[in-house]
Amino acid sequence: MQEVYLIGASGHAKVIAEVLLEDDKYIKGIFEKNEAILRLWDYRVLPQPEAGTWPRDAPYVIAVGSNRIRKYVAETFQNELTFSKAIHPRSIISNRVSIGEGTVVMAGVTINTETLVGKHVILNTNCSVDHECVLADYVHISPGVSLAGDVQVGEGTHIGIGASVIQGVRIGKWCTIGAGAVVIRDVPDYAVVVGSPGRIIKYNQA
Repeated sequence: MQEVYLIGASGHAKVIAEVLLEDDKYIKGIFEKNEAILRLWDYRVLPQPEAGTWPRDAPYVIAVGSNRIRKYVAETFQNELTFSKAIHPRSIISNRVSIGEGTVVMAGVTINTETLVGKHVILNTNCSVDHECVLADYVHISPGVSLAGDVQVGEGTHIGIGASVIQGVRIGKWCTIGAGAVVIRDVPDYAVVVGSPGRIIKYNQA
């Protein structure tokens, strides 16, 4: 049984903890920066260690929903920690898919052939990623999202719950695609898109 540490103890961390347990992983410890959070179910939550003091006897999963925080933690401690994937056994993943370290795949997710998934990506419950998509590092694909074939999603972009993206669309880095949006054309870096068809309403800070 593989042992894994979690970084984070919020509601999102609870979902990831269940993914690990369903996949017969053993949660060796949970660390959280917010010292007011003391327990996650029967697990004691420990304060986040200082640099140089993290346990190194098992890999970690960053159980944090914020894309920017996941990037900060992964890059800050990349020379100190190793990272594990968390893949729910009731996901459907082609054997021609590549998935990077630290990525989380929730229950009901489908990832079709020749898709490339980066590091520390969240593929949330019941989302669908069709053939030959490319998801860069730190992307979050929310529950119920549908990506058609050959879609590319840039680093740190968050695609909101129930959104749809048609085939061949390129979405830039650190974009926000609103819940239920229908994206039918390319989206530049940092854009915030809402509606059907999707339209840009503003830009995120770089």
